[in-house]
Amino acid sequence: MPPLPDLPVRAVLDELRTALDARGGAVLVAPPGTGKTTLVPLALAGLDGSGPAPEGTVLVAEPRRVAARAAAARMSSLLGTEVGGPVGYRVRGDARTGPGTRVEVVTSGLLLRRLAGDPELAGVSTVVLDEVHERQLDADLLLTLLLDARDGLRPDLRLLATSATLAAARPAALLGGDDDPAPVLEVAARSHDVTVTHVPPARAGRGGTERIEHTVARTCLRALEHGSVLAFLPGVAEIGRTASALRELGPDADVLALHGRLPAAEQDAALREGPRRRIVLATAVAESSLTVPGVRAVVDSGLVRVPHTDHRRGLSGLVTRRVSRAVATQRAGRAGREAPGVAYRCWPEGEGLADAPDPEIRTADLTALALDLAVWGTPDGTGLRWWDAPPPGPLAAGRSVLGALGAIDAGGAVTDRGRRISALGLHPRLARALLDGVAAGGDPREVAGIVAVLDDDTLAGPADDLTAALARLRSGDAPGARRWRGDRDRLTGALRRARAATPAATSSPAAAAPPDTGSPGTGSPDTGSPDTGSPDTGSPDTGHRSGAAAGTPARARGRTDRAEGAAGAELVALVTGLAHPERLARRRDTATGVFLMAGGTAVEVPPGPLRDAGWLAVAVADRRPGQTHGRVRLAAPTDAATALRAGAPLRVTGSEVVWSDGDVRARTVDRLGAIVLSEKPDRSPDPGAVREALVAGLRAEGTGLLRWTAGAVSLRERLGFLHRVLGEPWPDVSEEALLDAAADPAGWLAGPLATARRRSDLARVDAGPALRRHVAAHVGGLAGRIDDLAPERMTVPTGSRIAVDYSGAAPALPVKVQEVFGWTGSPAVADGRVPVVLHLLSPAGRPTAVTADLDSFWDNAYPQVRAELRGRYPKHAWPEDPRTATPGRGTGRRR
Repeated sequence: MPPLPDLPVRAVLDELRTALDARGGAVLVAPPGTGKTTLVPLALAGLDGSGPAPEGTVLVAEPRRVAARAAAARMSSLLGTEVGGPVGYRVRGDARTGPGTRVEVVTSGLLLRRLAGDPELAGVSTVVLDEVHERQLDADLLLTLLLDARDGLRPDLRLLATSATLAAARPAALLGGDDDPAPVLEVAARSHDVTVTHVPPARAGRGGTERIEHTVARTCLRALEHGSVLAFLPGVAEIGRTASALRELGPDADVLALHGRLPAAEQDAALREGPRRRIVLATAVAESSLTVPGVRAVVDSGLVRVPHTDHRRGLSGLVTRRVSRAVATQRAGRAGREAPGVAYRCWPEGEGLADAPDPEIRTADLTALALDLAVWGTPDGTGLRWWDAPPPGPLAAGRSVLGALGAIDAGGAVTDRGRRISALGLHPRLARALLDGVAAGGDPREVAGIVAVLDDDTLAGPADDLTAALARLRSGDAPGARRWRGDRDRLTGALRRARAATPAATSSPAAAAPPDTGSPGTGSPDTGSPDTGSPDTGSPDTGHRSGAAAGTPARARGRTDRAEGAAGAELVALVTGLAHPERLARRRDTATGVFLMAGGTAVEVPPGPLRDAGWLAVAVADRRPGQTHGRVRLAAPTDAATALRAGAPLRVTGSEVVWSDGDVRARTVDRLGAIVLSEKPDRSPDPGAVREALVAGLRAEGTGLLRWTAGAVSLRERLGFLHRVLGEPWPDVSEEALLDAAADPAGWLAGPLATARRRSDLARVDAGPALRRHVAAHVGGLAGRIDDLAPERMTVPTGSRIAVDYSGAAPALPVKVQEVFGWTGSPAVADGRVPVVLHLLSPAGRPTAVTADLDSFWDNAYPQVRAELRGRYPKHAWPEDPRTATPGRGTGRRR
């Protein structure tokens, strides 16, 4: 056995083995380049020559396919063996293992599928969860399910979580317990100093800034003086545009791409040091999982693409965000792996960054996670140990989708159809489209080819027409044609196995349409796809690698592809609509290219042939912050017949009574979701529906729709005062409370709403009597005391009856000073509990003083007020003792 490299992690291997043997779990914190991904699995499998090999296989779960393949290749190279010998890998559509494989590197998604079918993980001694700090959705769920499997089925299963950052407290508590966390072992990297320089985007015309691709390209040229460059970009599209910009600048270096969608040979080329300097343009895959040799400089765009679901609009996909401080530090560290280096950050110095990235479980679509939990037997996830538990709202939305797909029953238990959907290794929506597209009469390979592009829309290239993109893929002219054929054939095989496993079960394209709570987390032709966006959840397919089906002659493949092309656009739109029925869209405005989707979201179509279509089956749509409409990224043109077939469960015909444009609107409507196909007025609407529409109108525009006389307004203010001061049983008459009570069929507007039919009827409803009935229903006989407890008017010493103002925080009485001569104290209401605030006025009605303690006012403030008023109003009587003076309205001479 060749000697293994002396990497920093070797110092803790003995301690690590001891910890796992004693506790069954541990956390290893080790930065990139320390050997945690390569030396640790070899040591745990006994392949480092340290002693006898333990029984069982060591599984290493990586977040990405490219990382899994690279780790297996590196470990095999260290052992001097071929991949598939002692060390192998298994990813979606590709596997290299053998009978003597002791270390198997898999993706987190693939291990989830294996765990669902074999919860005991027979023959496995240890599972290494690599790069847990990335907090990817599949990795978080995998940790939770492995803990549950160890607790209930495999107490001997050893679990090791590795992380490139120091956030180890939570995984240690999960692996060991809150009171006795698992051991945490830390390894320091042998790193060199990295100089950090900020190179923000330059100013562009009209006050803008240059595109990030141009900033990265010119910075890469500057960084070449230090040696080979590793540049981080958010997605595939940005990598392509940066490569184009570099070709125009003509650098004296090889420009290579590195992301999860590349063919294996191109990925390997980026991971090998060449004879010339290199500029490697990479996505987040190169942050921690992979080692790019020879790098002396890092150029960081400062951007990352992450899954995000807009549940309100039913749009889901990838959004571009600023990196966190932890990620920026990790990226910069790549420049100092082998020698002192330089990191260029393409954003202004001092710009605020989040401490760490958000876990995907907080932002992503949880439909697939909900299905995994149902298959596991814990539909709501309770009783499991989570790093971060799934948010209840998105999890419930995912379960709602599964219920509509027929994947779970009313109790949340997985159905046979749900198990078939799970076994296909696709997002449940896409699995439904694959099953039901074939059930609807589509050729299995043709349907699989369509679903392959829906699963990975980067295969469509820059096109927005899905039908045209598929035609180019079939012809072999598209760059991703080979990869597409491999994915198509893999899905065809998975479909065949699923149908063979349950031959009696059938799929139905008329299954209920799922609520549009988000789509598979795919990218888009424009925004690209990061390696985090497409979970590797496919079932193992060891028969062939990407490309054509094994054993199929090229000439026969060509004839088959041409025959499939003849199936036409109808099937493309049908399968797309089955995956996303809420995204079936009808043209609303040809000039602007606005379409209305069945889910209710308006989207704009880029200029081109798609705008001429009457209907679209939208595969990918997103929405920029601040924009009114969403944007169509990829869609198939279709007609009404196909759209109605794909979205049949969304079609509803019946009477609709709504509050619209300020009044009740009753009509008989034929609609596909939010798309109105036809309508006509309904002359005899259901009274209950009319009442609901009127209540909706009140909620939309407020109780001001009713007729409020001055007496009604006063009554409401007095009741509000009694509720604040005395509480129950006096009812709350705030706007919100009255609207809630109006929705009650027995509420304060029960009578008027029973006969009203339109807005004008509400305008004739006198709110005063309705309020009195409302009060009587709450307080019974106390209703007769309203005027005693909160009198509408109050008699002052002159005999005037003056209205009390209850609209403020305390009841107020505006009264002239002369009219309260003879009062020795302030009046009170609510059985004497609340003094009335006197707003004392001059003879001309101007404010003079405010007091809630008249007795104190006479003693302290009145002498000064008297002096001022005597000077301004000399004809009026201003006695020295107001308590004994005669009150009056006019001048003293008149009296």
